[in-house]
Amino acid sequence: MKALVYHGPGKKEWEEKEKPTIQEATDVIVKITKTTICGTDLHILKGDVPAVTSGRTLGHEGVGIVEEVGDSVKNFKVGDRVIISCVTSCGTCDYCKKQMYSHCDNGGWILGHLIDGTQAEYVRIPFGDTSLYHMPEGVKDEALVMLSDIVPTGFEIGVLKGEVKPGDTIAIVGAGPIGLSAMLGAQFYSPSEIIMIDLDDNRLAVAKEFGATKIINSADGNTIEKVMEYTNQVGVDVAMEAVGIPVTFDICQHIVAPGGHIANMGVHGVKVDLHLEKLWIHNITLTTGLVDTNSTSMLLKTVQSGKIQPEKLVTHRFKLDDMMKAYEVFENAADEKALKVILEAE
Repeated sequence: MKALVYHGPGKKEWEEKEKPTIQEATDVIVKITKTTICGTDLHILKGDVPAVTSGRTLGHEGVGIVEEVGDSVKNFKVGDRVIISCVTSCGTCDYCKKQMYSHCDNGGWILGHLIDGTQAEYVRIPFGDTSLYHMPEGVKDEALVMLSDIVPTGFEIGVLKGEVKPGDTIAIVGAGPIGLSAMLGAQFYSPSEIIMIDLDDNRLAVAKEFGATKIINSADGNTIEKVMEYTNQVGVDVAMEAVGIPVTFDICQHIVAPGGHIANMGVHGVKVDLHLEKLWIHNITLTTGLVDTNSTSMLLKTVQSGKIQPEKLVTHRFKLDDMMKAYEVFENAADEKALKVILEAE
């Protein structure tokens, strides 16, 4: 089979690789029909995730068709159409019993990280019964790919951890797929203002279409002043960081109101400065997290009902064999006006 293989920082190839096989009775082999590229994959390629070693197939999102099941698999059979969760859960360890699937003793975020992932023609899914979801009829496949990771991540790590409430003023720093997904989820709670901040005018225009009440291009360096002006010098109730670099985290620290929340969603590869000398007196809450995907079933219902339409995040489509071209586009998202790319098997 063909797979996108990581060969160290800055090195990747679309190459032949052995097709995965059943290793444990709980495994499911899935033939990928659609997958995508995540910002986390770009962090891996920058060397920000050293646990990913040379030879690893990247990718942790996608949908497909069950090709083979282990002897212990009960919920899925050959031919079933499935959504692959970016987080693998055994369902029995202490963390799984707390619904903290991201810290599963036997799984967690392992696809494209500690084991081979979904940017391939086939993928092995450990603990298939608790790590896959049946694809409902009548819902676009592209919407379901977004349920693998970014929609639950934005909702759980941005909205839920940020404790968004009706009437809140929210700022989201980073109008990429994760930031936009958080904005979709935040609208369940009727915030009074959603301020979207980014360097890319195209992404800001998309954010406006998706429901942002105010947009700020941060290129001029006056973002903090503008947010404070919009909020009568108070700041925002919830500041969501959706990029993963020091400057965007710093913006959140300066715009959060007393009693407010900073919800960090970005993948950080270098240290940031925490201005505790200013924040200690402000009664703020700072949260971080890797998505647990415990909201996926609920979010799937909202997609089925049409309440959210995450397929609108898709801007580019490629054949699976065009993986290298898709990466080139995604790596140059601003020039290419790219959000999410979809790669489809023949």
